[in-house]
Amino acid sequence: MRATTAFSRLLRLGGVDVRDVRFEQHVVVVDVALKRRRLQCPLCEFSTRHRHNRQQVDSVWRHLDLGVWRLVIRARLRRLCCPEHGVRVEGVPFARHGSRFTRDFEQLVAWLASRTDKTTITRMVRIDWDTVGRIIARVCADQLDPDRLENLFEIGLDEVSWKRQHNYLTLVADHIRGQIVWGQEGNDSATADRFFKQIGKSRSGAIEVISLDMGPGYAKSAREHAPQAIIAIDPYHVVALANRALDEVRREYWNELRRIGDRDTARRFKDARWSLLKAPGNLTDRQAQTLRRLKRAGGEVWRAYTLKEALRAIFAPSLTLEDVIILIDRFINKATRSRLKPFVRLAQTIRRHRNGILQAIRLGINQGRTEALNNKVRLITRRAYGFHSAAAALALVMLTCGPVSVQPPHELHV
Repeated sequence: MRATTAFSRLLRLGGVDVRDVRFEQHVVVVDVALKRRRLQCPLCEFSTRHRHNRQQVDSVWRHLDLGVWRLVIRARLRRLCCPEHGVRVEGVPFARHGSRFTRDFEQLVAWLASRTDKTTITRMVRIDWDTVGRIIARVCADQLDPDRLENLFEIGLDEVSWKRQHNYLTLVADHIRGQIVWGQEGNDSATADRFFKQIGKSRSGAIEVISLDMGPGYAKSAREHAPQAIIAIDPYHVVALANRALDEVRREYWNELRRIGDRDTARRFKDARWSLLKAPGNLTDRQAQTLRRLKRAGGEVWRAYTLKEALRAIFAPSLTLEDVIILIDRFINKATRSRLKPFVRLAQTIRRHRNGILQAIRLGINQGRTEALNNKVRLITRRAYGFHSAAAALALVMLTCGPVSVQPPHELHV
Protein backbone atom coordinates (compact mmCIF):
# COMPACT_ATOMS: atom_id res chain seq x y z
CA MET A 1 0.00 0.00 0.00
CA ARG A 2 1.33 3.42 -0.91
CA ALA A 3 1.92 6.00 1.84
CA THR A 4 -0.64 8.38 0.34
CA THR A 5 -3.34 5.70 0.39
CA ALA A 6 -2.46 4.70 3.94
CA PHE A 7 -2.64 8.27 5.21
CA SER A 8 -5.90 8.89 3.33
CA ARG A 9 -7.47 6.05 5.33
CA LEU A 10 -5.67 7.00 8.53
CA LEU A 11 -6.64 10.70 8.64
CA ARG A 12 -10.27 10.32 7.47
CA LEU A 13 -10.54 14.01 6.69
CA GLY A 14 -13.24 13.63 4.02
CA GLY A 15 -13.43 15.54 0.80
CA VAL A 16 -9.70 15.57 0.12
CA ASP A 17 -7.08 13.55 -1.74
CA VAL A 18 -3.72 12.92 -0.10
CA ARG A 19 -1.06 13.89 -2.63
CA ASP A 20 2.18 13.58 -0.68
CA VAL A 21 3.55 12.57 2.74
CA ARG A 22 6.90 13.76 4.10
CA PHE A 23 8.64 13.05 7.39
CA GLU A 24 10.53 16.10 8.56
CA GLN A 25 12.18 16.77 11.93
CA HIS A 26 9.56 15.75 14.53
CA VAL A 27 6.76 16.62 12.08
CA VAL A 28 4.76 14.65 9.52
CA VAL A 29 3.61 16.89 6.65
CA VAL A 30 0.66 15.68 4.57
CA ASP A 31 -0.14 17.56 1.36
CA VAL A 32 -3.80 17.33 0.33
CA ALA A 33 -6.04 18.69 -2.43
CA LEU A 34 -9.79 19.28 -2.28
CA LYS A 35 -11.88 16.91 -4.39
CA ARG A 36 -14.70 19.32 -5.11
CA ARG A 37 -14.61 21.62 -8.10
CA ARG A 38 -16.92 24.27 -6.70
CA LEU A 39 -15.51 26.85 -4.29
CA GLN A 40 -17.40 27.27 -1.01
CA CYS A 41 -17.55 30.57 0.90
CA PRO A 42 -16.31 29.90 4.48
CA LEU A 43 -18.92 32.25 6.00
CA CYS A 44 -22.10 31.27 4.15
CA GLU A 45 -23.57 28.67 1.79
CA PHE A 46 -22.59 30.48 -1.39
CA SER A 47 -20.59 28.36 -3.85
CA THR A 48 -19.29 28.95 -7.34
CA ARG A 49 -17.18 27.31 -10.03
CA HIS A 50 -15.37 30.57 -10.75
CA ARG A 51 -12.25 31.30 -8.80
CA HIS A 52 -10.88 34.77 -8.17
CA ASN A 53 -7.28 33.56 -8.03
CA ARG A 54 -5.10 30.97 -6.27
CA GLN A 55 -3.11 31.55 -3.11
CA GLN A 56 0.62 31.99 -3.48
CA VAL A 57 1.39 30.08 -0.27
CA ASP A 58 0.06 26.90 1.28
CA SER A 59 -2.46 26.89 4.13
CA VAL A 60 -1.44 24.72 7.09
CA TRP A 61 -3.55 23.06 9.82
CA ARG A 62 -2.45 21.13 12.89
CA HIS A 63 -4.07 17.68 13.08
CA LEU A 64 -4.13 14.98 15.76
CA ASP A 65 -0.63 13.82 16.67
CA LEU A 66 0.74 10.66 15.11
CA GLY A 67 2.27 9.07 18.17
CA VAL A 68 4.99 11.49 19.35
CA TRP A 69 5.06 13.19 15.93
CA ARG A 70 3.20 16.39 15.20
CA LEU A 71 1.04 16.03 12.11
CA VAL A 72 0.17 18.97 9.88
CA ILE A 73 -2.11 19.17 6.85
CA ARG A 74 -1.06 21.42 4.00
CA ALA A 75 -3.07 22.56 0.97
CA ARG A 76 -2.89 25.23 -1.72
CA LEU A 77 -6.34 26.85 -1.70
CA ARG A 78 -8.22 29.06 -4.13
CA ARG A 79 -10.06 32.32 -3.51
CA LEU A 80 -13.58 33.23 -4.56
CA CYS A 81 -15.67 36.39 -4.74
CA CYS A 82 -18.75 36.05 -2.51
CA PRO A 83 -21.55 38.55 -3.23
CA GLU A 84 -22.06 39.06 0.54
CA HIS A 85 -18.59 38.69 2.05
CA GLY A 86 -16.33 39.75 -0.80
CA VAL A 87 -13.10 37.98 -1.77
CA ARG A 88 -12.43 35.07 0.56
CA VAL A 89 -10.23 32.00 0.70
CA GLU A 90 -12.42 28.97 0.06
CA GLY A 91 -13.62 26.98 3.02
CA VAL A 92 -12.41 23.45 3.70
CA PRO A 93 -14.57 20.63 5.11
CA PHE A 94 -12.06 19.53 7.74
CA ALA A 95 -11.44 22.88 9.53
CA ARG A 96 -13.43 25.87 10.78
CA HIS A 97 -13.05 29.32 9.28
CA GLY A 98 -10.17 31.27 10.80
CA SER A 99 -8.68 28.22 12.52
CA ARG A 100 -5.28 26.67 11.97
CA PHE A 101 -6.39 23.39 13.52
CA THR A 102 -8.53 20.63 12.06
CA ARG A 103 -11.99 19.93 13.45
CA ASP A 104 -10.78 16.66 14.99
CA PHE A 105 -7.98 18.45 16.83
CA GLU A 106 -10.34 21.14 18.14
CA GLN A 107 -12.87 18.51 19.17
CA LEU A 108 -10.22 16.74 21.25
CA VAL A 109 -9.14 19.99 22.93
CA ALA A 110 -12.74 21.00 23.71
CA TRP A 111 -13.52 17.56 25.14
CA LEU A 112 -10.42 17.68 27.36
CA ALA A 113 -11.17 21.26 28.48
CA SER A 114 -14.58 20.19 29.74
CA ARG A 115 -13.06 17.45 31.88
CA THR A 116 -9.57 18.27 33.08
CA ASP A 117 -7.23 21.07 34.12
CA LYS A 118 -5.29 23.40 31.86
CA THR A 119 -1.83 22.03 32.69
CA THR A 120 -2.86 18.55 31.54
CA ILE A 121 -4.34 19.90 28.30
CA THR A 122 -1.43 22.14 27.36
CA ARG A 123 1.16 19.41 28.01
CA MET A 124 -0.82 16.71 26.25
CA VAL A 125 -1.68 18.57 23.03
CA ARG A 126 1.31 20.98 23.11
CA ILE A 127 -0.50 24.30 22.75
CA ASP A 128 -0.75 27.28 25.12
CA TRP A 129 -3.78 28.08 27.30
CA ASP A 130 -4.81 31.11 25.24
CA THR A 131 -5.04 28.88 22.18
CA VAL A 132 -7.23 26.49 24.17
CA GLY A 133 -9.56 29.40 24.92
CA ARG A 134 -9.85 30.36 21.26
CA ILE A 135 -10.49 26.76 20.25
CA ILE A 136 -13.31 26.15 22.73
CA ALA A 137 -14.88 29.49 21.74
CA ARG A 138 -15.01 28.31 18.11
CA VAL A 139 -16.34 24.87 19.04
CA CYS A 140 -19.02 26.38 21.27
CA ALA A 141 -20.12 28.86 18.60
CA ASP A 142 -20.31 26.06 16.05
CA GLN A 143 -22.15 23.48 18.17
CA LEU A 144 -24.33 25.59 20.47
CA ASP A 145 -27.95 24.52 20.12
CA PRO A 146 -29.83 27.36 18.34
CA ASP A 147 -33.12 26.25 19.95
CA ARG A 148 -31.82 26.45 23.52
CA LEU A 149 -33.77 29.67 24.19
CA GLU A 150 -37.10 28.14 23.17
CA ASN A 151 -39.60 26.94 25.77
CA LEU A 152 -38.12 28.77 28.76
CA PHE A 153 -40.58 28.68 31.67
CA GLU A 154 -38.47 28.55 34.84
CA ILE A 155 -35.14 30.36 34.66
CA GLY A 156 -32.47 31.59 37.03
CA LEU A 157 -30.34 34.72 36.63
CA ASP A 158 -27.03 34.62 38.46
CA GLU A 159 -23.53 36.08 38.29
CA VAL A 160 -20.17 34.35 38.59
CA SER A 161 -16.68 35.80 38.81
CA TRP A 162 -14.49 34.40 36.03
CA LYS A 163 -11.31 36.39 36.63
CA ARG A 164 -9.70 38.45 39.35
CA GLN A 165 -10.41 42.17 39.73
CA HIS A 166 -14.19 41.83 39.60
CA ASN A 167 -14.77 40.42 36.13
CA TYR A 168 -18.23 38.86 36.05
CA LEU A 169 -20.40 36.78 33.79
CA THR A 170 -24.18 36.82 33.91
CA LEU A 171 -25.57 33.33 33.35
CA VAL A 172 -29.15 32.23 32.66
CA ALA A 173 -30.07 28.71 33.75
CA ASP A 174 -33.07 26.70 32.65
CA HIS A 175 -34.24 25.05 35.88
CA ILE A 176 -36.31 22.42 34.07
CA ARG A 177 -33.45 21.16 31.88
CA GLY A 178 -30.74 21.88 34.44
CA GLN A 179 -28.55 23.70 31.92
CA ILE A 180 -26.95 27.08 31.37
CA VAL A 181 -28.60 28.43 28.22
CA TRP A 182 -27.25 31.98 27.91
CA GLY A 183 -24.34 34.06 29.15
CA GLN A 184 -22.85 37.50 28.76
CA GLU A 185 -20.04 39.53 30.30
CA GLY A 186 -21.25 41.92 33.00
CA ASN A 187 -23.49 41.70 36.07
CA ASP A 188 -25.96 44.58 35.95
CA SER A 189 -29.49 45.23 34.73
CA ALA A 190 -28.22 46.23 31.27
CA THR A 191 -26.70 42.75 30.88
CA ALA A 192 -29.99 41.11 31.84
CA ASP A 193 -31.79 43.46 29.43
CA ARG A 194 -29.72 42.01 26.57
CA PHE A 195 -30.99 38.54 27.40
CA PHE A 196 -34.63 39.55 27.39
CA LYS A 197 -34.22 41.53 24.18
CA GLN A 198 -32.58 38.53 22.51
CA ILE A 199 -35.43 36.15 23.34
CA GLY A 200 -38.08 38.73 22.41
CA LYS A 201 -41.35 39.83 24.01
CA SER A 202 -43.32 36.69 23.20
CA ARG A 203 -40.86 34.33 24.86
CA SER A 204 -40.32 36.74 27.76
CA GLY A 205 -44.07 36.70 28.28
CA ALA A 206 -44.07 32.89 28.54
CA ILE A 207 -41.62 32.83 31.47
CA GLU A 208 -43.43 31.80 34.64
CA VAL A 209 -40.69 31.89 37.30
CA ILE A 210 -37.39 33.78 37.57
CA SER A 211 -35.07 32.91 40.42
CA LEU A 212 -32.66 35.66 41.49
CA ASP A 213 -30.23 36.66 44.16
CA MET A 214 -31.08 39.64 46.32
CA GLY A 215 -29.32 42.27 44.24
CA PRO A 216 -31.43 45.06 42.71
CA GLY A 217 -30.07 44.94 39.12
CA TYR A 218 -31.51 41.67 37.84
CA ALA A 219 -34.83 42.24 39.65
CA LYS A 220 -35.31 45.58 37.89
CA SER A 221 -34.76 44.00 34.47
CA ALA A 222 -36.99 41.00 35.26
CA ARG A 223 -39.90 43.19 36.40
CA GLU A 224 -39.57 45.36 33.30
CA HIS A 225 -39.39 42.62 30.67
CA ALA A 226 -41.33 39.78 32.34
CA PRO A 227 -43.80 41.43 34.75
CA GLN A 228 -46.01 38.34 34.79
CA ALA A 229 -43.21 36.10 36.13
CA ILE A 230 -43.00 35.12 39.78
CA ILE A 231 -39.76 36.37 41.38
CA ALA A 232 -38.24 33.62 43.51
CA ILE A 233 -35.21 34.24 45.73
CA ASP A 234 -33.10 31.12 45.65
CA PRO A 235 -32.39 29.94 49.25
CA TYR A 236 -28.82 29.18 48.14
CA HIS A 237 -28.17 32.93 48.04
CA VAL A 238 -29.88 33.47 51.40
CA VAL A 239 -27.58 30.95 53.09
CA ALA A 240 -24.59 32.47 51.27
CA LEU A 241 -25.43 35.84 52.82
CA ALA A 242 -25.59 34.22 56.24
CA ASN A 243 -22.15 32.72 55.69
CA ARG A 244 -20.81 36.16 54.80
CA ALA A 245 -22.35 37.66 57.93
CA LEU A 246 -20.80 34.91 60.07
CA ASP A 247 -17.40 35.42 58.47
CA GLU A 248 -17.66 39.16 59.11
CA VAL A 249 -18.30 38.51 62.80
CA ARG A 250 -15.35 36.08 62.87
CA ARG A 251 -13.01 38.60 61.24
CA GLU A 252 -14.03 41.37 63.64
CA TYR A 253 -13.31 39.11 66.62
CA TRP A 254 -10.00 38.00 65.12
CA ASN A 255 -8.94 41.64 64.55
CA GLU A 256 -9.92 42.43 68.16
CA LEU A 257 -7.64 39.64 69.41
CA ARG A 258 -4.79 41.07 67.38
CA ARG A 259 -5.42 44.58 68.67
CA ILE A 260 -5.18 43.46 72.30
CA GLY A 261 -1.95 41.58 71.53
CA ASP A 262 -3.17 37.97 71.92
CA ARG A 263 -1.50 36.83 68.69
CA ASP A 264 -1.36 33.11 69.58
CA THR A 265 -5.11 32.92 70.10
CA ALA A 266 -5.67 35.05 66.99
CA ARG A 267 -3.55 32.66 64.92
CA ARG A 268 -5.49 29.61 66.16
CA PHE A 269 -8.81 31.38 65.69
CA LYS A 270 -7.98 32.33 62.11
CA ASP A 271 -7.82 28.63 61.23
CA ALA A 272 -11.37 28.16 62.52
CA ARG A 273 -12.94 29.72 59.43
CA TRP A 274 -13.88 26.49 57.66
CA SER A 275 -15.04 24.90 60.91
CA LEU A 276 -17.64 27.66 61.08
CA LEU A 277 -18.64 27.89 57.43
CA LYS A 278 -18.90 24.21 56.52
CA ALA A 279 -21.98 22.12 57.22
CA PRO A 280 -21.53 20.09 60.44
CA GLY A 281 -21.78 16.80 58.58
CA ASN A 282 -18.88 17.73 56.29
CA LEU A 283 -16.35 18.64 59.00
CA THR A 284 -13.10 16.76 59.39
CA ASP A 285 -12.16 15.44 62.84
CA ARG A 286 -9.84 18.39 63.43
CA GLN A 287 -12.47 20.91 62.32
CA ALA A 288 -15.10 19.27 64.54
CA GLN A 289 -12.72 19.54 67.49
CA THR A 290 -12.16 23.24 66.72
CA LEU A 291 -15.93 23.78 66.59
CA ARG A 292 -16.34 22.14 70.02
CA ARG A 293 -13.72 24.51 71.46
CA LEU A 294 -15.59 27.47 69.98
CA LYS A 295 -18.82 26.21 71.55
CA ARG A 296 -17.20 25.99 74.97
CA ALA A 297 -15.80 29.51 74.56
CA GLY A 298 -19.19 30.93 73.58
CA GLY A 299 -19.35 34.63 72.78
CA GLU A 300 -20.39 36.50 69.65
CA VAL A 301 -18.81 34.07 67.21
CA TRP A 302 -20.74 31.11 68.58
CA ARG A 303 -24.00 33.09 68.63
CA ALA A 304 -23.38 34.03 64.98
CA TYR A 305 -22.73 30.37 64.14
CA THR A 306 -25.98 29.22 65.75
CA LEU A 307 -27.89 31.88 63.80
CA LYS A 308 -26.31 30.74 60.53
CA GLU A 309 -27.15 27.11 61.23
CA ALA A 310 -30.71 28.04 62.23
CA LEU A 311 -31.20 29.80 58.90
CA ARG A 312 -29.70 26.89 56.97
CA ALA A 313 -32.03 24.45 58.74
CA ILE A 314 -35.06 26.47 57.63
CA PHE A 315 -34.49 25.33 54.06
CA ALA A 316 -34.30 21.63 54.83
CA PRO A 317 -36.33 19.68 52.23
CA SER A 318 -38.44 17.94 54.87
CA LEU A 319 -40.10 21.16 56.06
CA THR A 320 -43.42 22.37 54.69
CA LEU A 321 -44.13 25.90 53.49
CA GLU A 322 -46.10 26.59 56.68
CA ASP A 323 -43.09 25.50 58.78
CA VAL A 324 -40.80 27.78 56.79
CA ILE A 325 -43.11 30.79 57.22
CA ILE A 326 -43.05 30.37 61.01
CA LEU A 327 -39.30 29.71 61.20
CA ILE A 328 -38.22 32.52 58.89
CA ASP A 329 -40.24 35.08 60.86
CA ARG A 330 -38.76 33.71 64.06
CA PHE A 331 -35.26 33.98 62.59
CA ILE A 332 -35.83 37.61 61.51
CA ASN A 333 -36.88 38.55 65.05
CA LYS A 334 -33.98 36.69 66.66
CA ALA A 335 -31.35 38.10 64.28
CA THR A 336 -32.73 41.63 64.76
CA ARG A 337 -32.28 41.33 68.56
CA SER A 338 -28.87 39.64 68.33
CA ARG A 339 -26.87 42.92 68.54
CA LEU A 340 -24.60 41.48 65.83
CA LYS A 341 -24.54 44.16 63.13
CA PRO A 342 -23.96 41.78 60.17
CA PHE A 343 -26.94 39.67 61.23
CA VAL A 344 -29.12 42.69 61.89
CA ARG A 345 -28.46 43.76 58.29
CA LEU A 346 -29.14 40.19 57.14
CA ALA A 347 -32.50 40.20 58.93
CA GLN A 348 -33.45 43.46 57.20
CA THR A 349 -32.49 41.99 53.81
CA ILE A 350 -34.51 38.82 54.40
CA ARG A 351 -37.52 40.88 55.53
CA ARG A 352 -37.42 42.83 52.24
CA HIS A 353 -37.25 39.66 50.16
CA ARG A 354 -39.46 37.45 52.33
CA ASN A 355 -42.12 36.91 49.67
CA GLY A 356 -39.57 35.91 47.02
CA ILE A 357 -37.92 33.45 49.40
CA LEU A 358 -41.26 31.85 50.25
CA GLN A 359 -42.15 31.62 46.53
CA ALA A 360 -38.93 29.68 45.94
CA ILE A 361 -39.87 27.26 48.72
CA ARG A 362 -43.41 26.85 47.37
CA LEU A 363 -42.17 26.19 43.82
CA GLY A 364 -39.32 23.91 44.85
CA ILE A 365 -36.52 26.13 43.50
CA ASN A 366 -34.10 25.39 46.30
CA GLN A 367 -30.54 24.40 47.03
CA GLY A 368 -31.01 20.82 45.93
CA ARG A 369 -32.07 22.00 42.48
CA THR A 370 -29.46 24.66 41.78
CA GLU A 371 -26.51 24.25 44.14
CA ALA A 372 -24.88 21.48 42.11
CA LEU A 373 -25.07 23.56 38.93
CA ASN A 374 -23.79 26.66 40.74
CA ASN A 375 -20.84 24.79 42.22
CA LYS A 376 -19.99 23.27 38.86
CA VAL A 377 -20.04 26.69 37.20
CA ARG A 378 -17.75 28.13 39.87
CA LEU A 379 -15.31 25.26 39.42
CA ILE A 380 -15.27 25.87 35.67
CA THR A 381 -14.73 29.61 36.06
CA ARG A 382 -11.75 28.93 38.32
CA ARG A 383 -10.23 26.96 35.45
CA ALA A 384 -10.87 29.96 33.19
CA TYR A 385 -8.72 32.39 35.21
CA GLY A 386 -5.97 32.01 32.60
CA PHE A 387 -8.23 33.18 29.78
CA HIS A 388 -7.94 36.79 28.67
CA SER A 389 -11.43 37.06 27.18
CA ALA A 390 -14.90 36.58 28.61
CA ALA A 391 -15.91 34.76 25.42
CA ALA A 392 -13.47 31.94 26.15
CA ALA A 393 -14.56 31.65 29.78
CA LEU A 394 -18.22 31.63 28.75
CA ALA A 395 -17.56 29.01 26.08
CA LEU A 396 -15.97 26.75 28.70
CA VAL A 397 -19.06 27.15 30.91
CA MET A 398 -21.36 26.32 27.97
CA LEU A 399 -19.31 23.26 27.01
CA THR A 400 -19.53 21.91 30.54
CA CYS A 401 -22.92 23.08 31.82
CA GLY A 402 -24.80 24.10 28.70
CA PRO A 403 -26.61 22.48 25.77
CA VAL A 404 -23.41 21.57 23.91
CA SER A 405 -22.60 17.91 23.40
CA VAL A 406 -18.85 17.49 22.97
CA GLN A 407 -17.49 14.09 21.96
CA PRO A 408 -13.90 12.94 21.47
CA PRO A 409 -13.00 12.78 17.76
CA HIS A 410 -12.92 9.00 17.44
CA GLU A 411 -16.62 8.83 18.42
CA LEU A 412 -17.52 11.23 15.61
CA HIS A 413 -16.04 8.87 13.02
CA VAL A 414 -17.83 5.73 14.19
